Amino acid sequence: QVQLVESGGGLVQAGGSLRLSCAASGRTFSMYNMDWFRQAPGKEREFVAAIGRSGGSTYYANSVKGRFTISRDNAKNTVYLQMNDLKPEDTAVYYCAARESDYINDRYNYWGQGTQVTVSS
Repeated sequence: QVQLVESGGGLVQAGGSLRLSCAASGRTFSMYNMDWFRQAPGKEREFVAAIGRSGGSTYYANSVKGRFTISRDNAKNTVYLQMNDLKPEDTAVYYCAARESDYINDRYNYWGQGTQVTVSS
């Protein structure tokens, strides 16, 4: 069993930065590919970024490419999402998710509870 706990959300002005963290319990963190998703009010959840088990491969949604960076520290059982040049349209609840699958948007094994990010204009 793995528990995921996100933190680092908050209120920031447009153009600002935040770093989200997702801490995982258990000893098997490095077995999972890790993704970030977000869900804005009234919208469907959308994929944001993904990172492979070793951290060597990353993938981003076009909407965040060049502004967000995903990384992980397997020694700390933590995945991060550095968000720069934030825009009001980035406002959402951000979730981390763990998957054994090698395919994004395939089956996810665990989800965090989410952390709110609000970007004011």
